[in-house]
Amino acid sequence: MTRDLLIVAHGQPSDPGPAEADLARVAAAVAGYLPGWRVGSATLAAPEALGLALGRMAAPLVFPFFMADGWFTQVALPARLAAAGARDLTILPVFGQMALVRALTVAAARAAAVGRGWRPDETVLVLAAHGSGRSAGPAAAARAAQKAAASGGFAEVRLGFIEEAPGVAEVAANAGARALCMPLFVARWGHVVVDLPQALTAAGFRGPCLAPIGVRREVPGIIADAVRDAAKG
Repeated sequence: MTRDLLIVAHGQPSDPGPAEADLARVAAAVAGYLPGWRVGSATLAAPEALGLALGRMAAPLVFPFFMADGWFTQVALPARLAAAGARDLTILPVFGQMALVRALTVAAARAAAVGRGWRPDETVLVLAAHGSGRSAGPAAAARAAQKAAASGGFAEVRLGFIEEAPGVAEVAANAGARALCMPLFVARWGHVVVDLPQALTAAGFRGPCLAPIGVRREVPGIIADAVRDAAKG
């Protein structure tokens, strides 16, 4: 029997199309790990996308491809699902709060340091997160990632936000030559391509900014594993 999975992300309100295409590629990659499943996708930023995706599915599991369990996942997503006529769907835990994602963040940062010939214990890791002015969830999720990264043997792990204090520019300042920035975002959208580079430039940050954690090659497999585990339950 075919099972249905719907992967939902916030998307890019200013230009929804590219984010919709990006998320569709993620869904296709996840489908490669889930034979017998129909995997769709939709961003909340594309007005009709969620309804159209639900119209092609029967009671899908819903995977929130978000970094934090905040207003968008707790309020906006259930409301949008209900408005589209889909009630009582199973919504899986948020991507960014999975232990495997936090472990991947640490491993990716350590690999990036070693790949540049740096010892992690002489490397400053700057975690850049979204933050929020109206919900504590995004900051809490980012602090959990910071706590996990503290076990990675780095010289220092700093956490800065785009939309709350302390800002990325503040924490990235004076990080030294051996410093990495890891964006705690699911994709190369909005903040990652505009606000984050501006903040790092303002800070005089001298190290590389890595790809967002959500675009790493391991991610589709991690999502598929979570879906299989949820389906067993």
